Amino acid sequence: MGKLDAVPESEKLSPEQMVLVINAAGIAIWDWGIESKELICNERWAQIIGYSLSELQPLTFKTWSNFLHLDDIEKAMILLQEHWRGEAEVYETEFRMKHKLGHYVWILATGKIIEYDQNLSPQRMIGTHIDITQRKRDEQESFTTSRLLDQSQKIAKVGGWELDIISGNLFWTAETYRIHETTPKEFNPSVDAGVSYFLPDSKDKIENALAAAMTQGKSYDLELETYTTKGRLIDIRTTGVVTMENNKPVKLTGIFQDISEQKANQRRLEKSNHKLAQVNEVLKKNAYYDALTGLPNRNLLANRMQHSISINKRQHSHIAIAFMDLDGFKEINDLHGHSFGDDLLCFIAQKIKLLMREGDTLARFGGDEFVMILDGLNSPEDCLSILQRTLDSVSNIQFINNKSIKLSASIGVTIYPRDNSNSDQLIRHADQAMYIAKQSGKNCFHVFDVAKDVAVTNQYEELENIRCAFKNNEFVLYYQPKINIRTNKIVGLEALIRWVHPQNGVLLPAAFLPLIEQNTLLIELGEWVIKAALNQLGSWSELGIVMPISVNISPLQLQQTDFVDRLTLIFKNHPHFKAGQIEFEILETSALDDIKMVKAVIEKCHELGIIFSIDDFGTGYSSLTYLKKLPTEYLKIDRSFIRDMLTDQDDSAIVLGIIQLAKTFEKTVIAEGVETIAHGEKLLTLGCHLAQGFGISKPMPAKEVPEWISNWTRNNEWQILSDTE
Repeated sequence: MGKLDAVPESEKLSPEQMVLVINAAGIAIWDWGIESKELICNERWAQIIGYSLSELQPLTFKTWSNFLHLDDIEKAMILLQEHWRGEAEVYETEFRMKHKLGHYVWILATGKIIEYDQNLSPQRMIGTHIDITQRKRDEQESFTTSRLLDQSQKIAKVGGWELDIISGNLFWTAETYRIHETTPKEFNPSVDAGVSYFLPDSKDKIENALAAAMTQGKSYDLELETYTTKGRLIDIRTTGVVTMENNKPVKLTGIFQDISEQKANQRRLEKSNHKLAQVNEVLKKNAYYDALTGLPNRNLLANRMQHSISINKRQHSHIAIAFMDLDGFKEINDLHGHSFGDDLLCFIAQKIKLLMREGDTLARFGGDEFVMILDGLNSPEDCLSILQRTLDSVSNIQFINNKSIKLSASIGVTIYPRDNSNSDQLIRHADQAMYIAKQSGKNCFHVFDVAKDVAVTNQYEELENIRCAFKNNEFVLYYQPKINIRTNKIVGLEALIRWVHPQNGVLLPAAFLPLIEQNTLLIELGEWVIKAALNQLGSWSELGIVMPISVNISPLQLQQTDFVDRLTLIFKNHPHFKAGQIEFEILETSALDDIKMVKAVIEKCHELGIIFSIDDFGTGYSSLTYLKKLPTEYLKIDRSFIRDMLTDQDDSAIVLGIIQLAKTFEKTVIAEGVETIAHGEKLLTLGCHLAQGFGISKPMPAKEVPEWISNWTRNNEWQILSDTE
């Protein structure tokens, strides 16, 4: 190639035109006298870093170097020396210069030596500065986006892939390689190679999906099983979206996601749901039917009564509610043993069921007590013949299991709607009538008289007695410890109310609480219990005893609209209270009318530092509803299951089921009614570590608690369990 022709003089740019071009391009020009250190620049050079050229005079090499970022000076100098030594034809580098406003701007600097002295030492360089700050920002943003995308794919375990259908070239993202436990160096991705790792069933599905995508343009979304290149079995989700050109598939794009963890969780959940369904069946049966006789229990009885009352209102018929108690059963049970007593109860239940009409209900109320609902009576007198046949049937039993017995029954009956009370009150009236039958000589029945029966008057008098006892400060709190069987540590105390009756001594709650369960006096008494427990916390704290106290909260109190406000006021008057020191126990047998409202109340109480437990679990009708919807921390297994779990396989299975259910719902489980160390050993094997009961300690007055704690800490017979753990 020959020399270029010289540019005609008429086509050369004048100096003024050159300046205009340079300024229009935004290029900064510099001319550096290396020997003199003098630096000559145009206005743009100064503008890039926020100055006017006059502000920077006099300009020297030092002026330029002072503006450089400390981290960039060394690199700039090395490249400059390389150019001076002839190792680089042009000096070119990127560095940061400090702007007048304090930030740094990125500069692309280029330069070249244009003069040497007689010793060939550099004398003069000229060059340019170009502001590349925006380009750097774009590069950083692109890098960050790429890095975040890679990290996001890694965290989500979602890789990407793209197949060029025409050429067969397959591209994998980094995460797709990671999912397959390989790298681009180790594995060359292809459709055939990728498909070969799928399990047979999954392989058929993906091959069919790929064929439909590449021939018909059908997208797919599949969950499959495959092996990684290292032989590990994983669950994956893969999708494919087709790109069409001229009505032909040309590209297939999709994701490859590792869903092994989700599928494992799904399988565990399905297994847990199966176990939960089994436990639910046991609980459901226990919730509505008596485990011994198979008869309806109190809960199903309540439902049947409500149903009967609602039917009666439409048909204008009569309902007889009969309460039956066996005369002499305790003596027979003590003489021949509990097993014989259980057989007798089952035998009586079957005999009475045969006497009743279809549609009537016979329920076991508890112990040797039964309740009958005789429905659809044309007149109140229609029930009398059935009641008499029931009495005769019981009294005619002379032999059971080849053992001679003497037994009779006492029955109390009330008639609805002549006795126009609610279902609970109807049973109480029938119960009261039964006591009158017993007082009348037993083996007979008594019909409750709404107008004249003294039971109503007695109930009113008892209510007034309880009200006076409250005013006279006759109520006290007893405390029953809770322990961790595994560690032998005391974890808390349950506060239990007692009535110190002037004539009858210390009375248990069953003697007075049922009489006020629908009366506002119960709310007053409930608040007194909370205040007394808080006061006791303060007293024990002064003795160095820091121990949480649990108190029972009635549904009537919990469902008061101002419950949380009143509770907040109580805590303001007890500033020593600390979060976690008070626990509220809700009876699982309680009929909480508004679960949504109760849940909101519990959540507000959590904010006050209160924790909750479901008490007597397994005996109520809404166990799973309470577990699912109420945000409680603890679950207390009812003592009726704990008591017989060592000898009764059904009770043992129920206890195990409840413990597993508690784990499913992330509740801590406590066993009530622990009577012996053997109970404790059994509970430990089942996975329950917290317990309370007479085998540990009976409820005791507050003044006895410090000494009991001291004795327990030093030495007790339960120590052997924690020592063997």
